[in-house]
Amino acid sequence: MKSLLILPLLVLGLHAAEPVSLFDGKSLAGWSAAGGKAPGPGWKIEDGVLVLDGVGGNLLSDKEYTNFEFEWEWKIAEGGNNGVKYWVTQVGGKEWLGIEYQMLDDQKHPDAKNGAKRLTASFYDIQAPTVKTPVNPPGQWNASRVVAKDGKLQHWLNGVLVGEADTRSADWQAKIAESKFKTKVGFAPGKGRIMLTDHKDKTWFRNLRIKEL
Repeated sequence: MKSLLILPLLVLGLHAAEPVSLFDGKSLAGWSAAGGKAPGPGWKIEDGVLVLDGVGGNLLSDKEYTNFEFEWEWKIAEGGNNGVKYWVTQVGGKEWLGIEYQMLDDQKHPDAKNGAKRLTASFYDIQAPTVKTPVNPPGQWNASRVVAKDGKLQHWLNGVLVGEADTRSADWQAKIAESKFKTKVGFAPGKGRIMLTDHKDKTWFRNLRIKEL
């Protein structure tokens, strides 16, 4: 009987989700601009690193995700601002919006003066980090991770859990009502695309990997 019980477990293990690379280091396969258009010329690939240098526009993943663990490494130029958004959808048939993991020069970019909800690793304009963020300075690599599971979210930075949220809670809804997204009906519906944003500042990305949960 033991062998009969073990076999199904082994079979299930074979189907466990494995991380998938979202950037092959050579091309922008799997990504496009809004409307399926080609990315702008500001997106470049240098020595296996995805670089935004100039006008590139936002990059959207071809695939939508619900429950996932997404990790990436990034750095920004001094005084820079950027971010990664997830659960991105076309709200109202117009804007591509989603929850943003903020990436910022917290010391020199003016947005850092607009409150902790705008600092690196925050849920941008919704919820501030709950611990002091171990962010590396501009020009140095950071490792970030977003975990989304059954409506619950985690933001990680350089191995530290810096924020958690339950998007099905009254607390989350209250925070949305206080944010710039309060009038955006259908904002972050629990599934959507990944977006690498273009905030006009030079940014580097590498080791983008996602695992569906």
